[in-house]
Amino acid sequence: MAIYEQQIRPQVEAANQGRIVAIDVETGAFEVAEDTLTACDRLLARYPEAQIWCVRIGDRAVHRFGRCP
Repeated sequence: MAIYEQQIRPQVEAANQGRIVAIDVETGAFEVAEDTLTACDRLLARYPEAQIWCVRIGDRAVHRFGRCP
């Protein structure tokens, strides 16, 4: 997602590896937390109508299923 790559990633990546960032795709507002639920709850508290997209900082997937190499 362009919002994450261009605006948010440079602000959060260095100090937050492995944490979750929840982004409101309409406003670009975001919250960082240890888990998806916390990040989304914080963002919804600020923007109740948020359309949320999540990403794990420094990884391609938010969640994994099965064994990891």
